[in-house]
Amino acid sequence: MANSTPDFTMGIEEEYLLVDRDSLALVEAPDGLMEACAAELPDQVTPEFLKCQIEIGTKVCRNVAEAREDLKRLRACVSKHAARLNLAPIAASCHPFSDWRDQAHTQKDRYNALSSDLAGVVQRMLICGMHVHVGIQDPDLRIDLMNQLSYFLPHLLALSCSSPYWQGHDTGLASYRLSVFDNLPRTGLPPRMENFSEFERSVGVLTDLGVIEDSSKIWWDLRPSSKFPTLESRICDVQPRLEHALALAALTQALTRMLWRLAQSNQRWRIYDRFLVAENRWRAQRYGTTKGLIDFGRSKIMPFEDLLNEIIILIADDAEALSSVAEIETASEMMASQSSAGRQRQAYTIARENGGDHTDALRAVVSHLIEEYHADL
Repeated sequence: MANSTPDFTMGIEEEYLLVDRDSLALVEAPDGLMEACAAELPDQVTPEFLKCQIEIGTKVCRNVAEAREDLKRLRACVSKHAARLNLAPIAASCHPFSDWRDQAHTQKDRYNALSSDLAGVVQRMLICGMHVHVGIQDPDLRIDLMNQLSYFLPHLLALSCSSPYWQGHDTGLASYRLSVFDNLPRTGLPPRMENFSEFERSVGVLTDLGVIEDSSKIWWDLRPSSKFPTLESRICDVQPRLEHALALAALTQALTRMLWRLAQSNQRWRIYDRFLVAENRWRAQRYGTTKGLIDFGRSKIMPFEDLLNEIIILIADDAEALSSVAEIETASEMMASQSSAGRQRQAYTIARENGGDHTDALRAVVSHLIEEYHADL
């Protein structure tokens, strides 16, 4: 395992919300929108669970430059066809004011089954995420790296937070998305496993009983992909800005390579108890980048900026090898703006200071999210 060299390819999946450009509220994808997108981008654009959502996925990319080209094309395609219908996509994990009770789920066998199996829990799933795949051919290596990479999931979450509002209220959280998602079964941090055979045996217990069809119904924050020879990070909120999505993908890829590189020198990252990592996950969900995370080696809470700078130094060789130095540096810019959650709250505050009421200010947040989506296209 230690002598096999993964290709560290990259793939990115994103979910967007569709809003009316006049009311700025959520709307169902009208007839023809999905078909127009799918015709231009075969096999890369699909409906999501709710009719107001749309999902895209890049091709397998050798590096972050290829990912940028493909993701930009995907985002632009969705925007172009939505604009013809007076709609706009936003890449935020929760809509600031629309109500989940007003949404309908897509009529598709998989989604009909989800609605039936998960009942009221899944009806609230008005959330969008971002998934990053890193190519790891060796199944056992995928599990070994999953065990170690779990430590960094709260750090990735903190940078990505884009869901402070829920149904017209500031939740006080930087990522309310996780509060909704964690109500589903088989979510959260992955358990520690010895090898891929153990993973298969565990999944097999549930599939043999007919509880789930396959491992695609395992929704951990980090998992071996059910479709591809990849390790799939699912912890991040979706990013309003293209360049920020690429920065998070580059961080995920470089961290994975760094952990593999340690193994080449017979080293590895210390695996901390899931209970402890979960505390950092909560801190990231609640505060984003503003309050710091626990450094378990130092036994103290460290400012997030210090932790991020240490990570950037730690993965410097890997960023160089993966040609992602510029994208990793973008993470520092994200830190300075306190993630999308901080920018959304700033947009709300400015609108109120300019005389708008609460409703006006929430609409201003959606306008801000539309602008950010298109900023890098």
